[in-house]
Amino acid sequence: MARTATFWLAAPSRFAAFGRKRARIAIGALVLLLLACLTALTVPDPAAVATGPATSQSEQTDLMVYEKIVAGVKGGGDYYTVATDTLRAGGYPLRPFLTVRMPSLAVVQAALPAWGPAVLLYLLAAYVGMVWGLRLGDALPRALPRVAALLLLIGSMLAFLQADLAAFHEIWAGLLIALSLGVRRPGRSLEAVAFGLVAMLIRETAALYALVMLAMAWLEGERREALGWLAALLLFAAALAAHAYAVMGVTGPHDPASPGWSGLLGFGFFVKSLSLATALQLLPMAAAASLVGLCLFGWAAWNDPLGLRMLVTLAAYATLIGIFARSDTFYWALLVAPVFLAGLVFVPDGLRDLFRPSLDRRRITVTRVTR
Repeated sequence: MARTATFWLAAPSRFAAFGRKRARIAIGALVLLLLACLTALTVPDPAAVATGPATSQSEQTDLMVYEKIVAGVKGGGDYYTVATDTLRAGGYPLRPFLTVRMPSLAVVQAALPAWGPAVLLYLLAAYVGMVWGLRLGDALPRALPRVAALLLLIGSMLAFLQADLAAFHEIWAGLLIALSLGVRRPGRSLEAVAFGLVAMLIRETAALYALVMLAMAWLEGERREALGWLAALLLFAAALAAHAYAVMGVTGPHDPASPGWSGLLGFGFFVKSLSLATALQLLPMAAAASLVGLCLFGWAAWNDPLGLRMLVTLAAYATLIGIFARSDTFYWALLVAPVFLAGLVFVPDGLRDLFRPSLDRRRITVTRVTR
């Protein structure tokens, strides 16, 4: 019997063509992945969720600083003067220039009425949900998995539906990265590149996503798309250089320097950070960590270019966060959180396509009869 039937998906998973040996190797890799995810139980709690007294800048404190900067710009102040004065007053580092956010988000929010950022955030989140609902709907032909995908999308975007976080840069950049991934199709990448560029202009760490997309486009033979991502990265580099020049004009050698970005907290910290960025924060960490591993497996199982790009993007940010993030920068995981949990809808077919051949013990016996 051919192994082409599916459980939930419209097409077989990436593992459907695996033979018994490859399937067993993949199952072993999945077990190792789940064990690696459980290292989240051994890493320190992010500063913003620590149970003891706060000893470092937390996400909530950062948010208050960003809100003060927006208020200062709205009041007519120059962005760089307002930003550096606010950071300096709060004891924040001002060197290197990357410790000061690019002005894009604050300037736009300062130009909007008080209710504007919240409305814009809800509209962007709704658009992301619609785009990904349609993309996932193409892969899920039946009603039940589509409902499951919708619920998982909502669970992924809980943090992105909080108007109080509208001044937080990762919230907007994460939604824009998800939108860029969702609208990109083979031969149609202009919108994806544009959204990716806006994400970079809001949060510099979104440049890693653009580099992933550039590499994937090149490897897939999408030369025009690769040139588009290269152009976006060059525009971002020019904007970043102008930003660096402006920051150096209002800071000096006596301003405090950043402690650096070399947390070396490992893969477990990425898992914990991603759990805290989604509805998984409601579960015990052991369960949440296991579900993070299954989500990663699910994205690997989806036999679609979008699934592969999502998986590579997650791997890239897992590397970034595992090596460079500190305990108080766990919110970097928001950059890949908006649709992350939707990977679970691909798990049933992926597991089915791995276990069927690995457990198949049938043998064919050929008897030769001579007369």
